[in-house]
Amino acid sequence: MRMSKGVEWALHTLLNLHMTGGGPVGNAQLAAVHGLSSTYLNKQLQALVKAGLLTSVPGARGGFQLARPLDRITLLDVVEAIEGDARIFHCAEIRCCGRVGEIAPAPTEPCPVKMAMVRAEDAWRQALAGQTLAEVHAELERRPEVTGAVRTALS
Repeated sequence: MRMSKGVEWALHTLLNLHMTGGGPVGNAQLAAVHGLSSTYLNKQLQALVKAGLLTSVPGARGGFQLARPLDRITLLDVVEAIEGDARIFHCAEIRCCGRVGEIAPAPTEPCPVKMAMVRAEDAWRQALAGQTLAEVHAELERRPEVTGAVRTALS
């Protein structure tokens, strides 16, 4: 499974916005912090606004700011905001196709492959839902050279 770069960009941007102290920050400034495309980042920011993770403040001093504290934003919230909440694995019931499908009786129980994949994805989603951005930020705070650089770049 692959996630788009947008997930990483969104996670860093949310953490960076927290480090600004709360005021709105413009898209161009947020993009410049990590040398990102402001056009592409803006798509991620709009998705975060739509998901209720950011608010957009219009005007000359406007920009984006967190819509809720980091301890109320999970990794799953961010992944779903950027990637959507559709299931990753889609069972096409190939167990019923081809030669096997012609000679085997029609299945009466769910596909074991599908069920294994659902269990694995559910565990992955639970792990993402169990981690907040506040926890990630706490790890970042143990690296003051990184947080200091971000704060300097945003000022």
